[in-house]
Amino acid sequence: MLAGNSYLCRRKTISPPAGNRADMKKKENVLDIKTVCECNRCLGSKTWHPQAAVINLENPGLEQQAVKFDFYAILLIEDSAGCGDCCGRRYYDFAYATMVFLTPGEAFRMSKENTLPPRGLLLAFDPMLLLSTALCRHIDQYTFFHYRQEEALHLSQRETERVRHYFDDIDEELHHAIDGHSRTLLSRLIELLLDYCARYYERQFITREDKNKRLLAQLGRWADDYIGAGRMAGGRMPAAADCAGLLGLSEAYFGDLLRFETGQNLAEYFQLRRLEMAKRLLQTGTHTPAQVARQLGFNSIARFNLVFQKYTGQAPSEYNLN
Repeated sequence: MLAGNSYLCRRKTISPPAGNRADMKKKENVLDIKTVCECNRCLGSKTWHPQAAVINLENPGLEQQAVKFDFYAILLIEDSAGCGDCCGRRYYDFAYATMVFLTPGEAFRMSKENTLPPRGLLLAFDPMLLLSTALCRHIDQYTFFHYRQEEALHLSQRETERVRHYFDDIDEELHHAIDGHSRTLLSRLIELLLDYCARYYERQFITREDKNKRLLAQLGRWADDYIGAGRMAGGRMPAAADCAGLLGLSEAYFGDLLRFETGQNLAEYFQLRRLEMAKRLLQTGTHTPAQVARQLGFNSIARFNLVFQKYTGQAPSEYNLN
């Protein structure tokens, strides 16, 4: 494991020379770290590869309120049970460790007391490391890089051990002399780590089932008001960002939550809610198909008939007779 590997993230016992910090821009008390090499110097770690590093965050001691990495950064925050509500963790979450995923240029602040966690690991890698690799082509599919800090991943002990295993493997490869295989092997190891994190985020959606159902119930009430007011006329869909903001979520987390819980994207979700409302209105016997089509914002009665029959197997004129 990480703590037992003598080769891992050797931390210097002296502060980095002042000149090494001079090229790190400080704006509004934010430390802007441009490169992986600068990150190593700032955090007292040796550079084994110019485009990737695994850094031990023991007592980082930064004076700035926040830090901005101009490269991908993955934080493994250890012993998070002692850090209060760490990065959005609640009573229904695991508390053995926490992970946060940052895209290039994103600022991070652990808490009011600490810029970075007092104990943990940082995996830093430059986008250039991924050029011509399989991960370069689909890293955007790991949508948790676009989650908010409060939507962090909270790990069990067994999950933490697996994650540490891949941090170890990545660090061991970084200590190997750079050759023609380095880029491929590092990208594959990072990809495996991300795949496990995707699995653990799905598990977290399951352990948060009760909370997720409450969020979806809130979304459902708002969607019914939106549809019932005829605001979908002309195919006008609400913006995903508006729906996410309503629930206090990032757009990326909201989209993943909706797909996980319903199997639908936002357009599919609203279309099905609209058709369910159409069924209810027709069942009252007080609305004609034409009235329902107008009220719910369908472009024409012909379009309404086509979509409704495809969904229910019956024409609207037949459905309201049942």
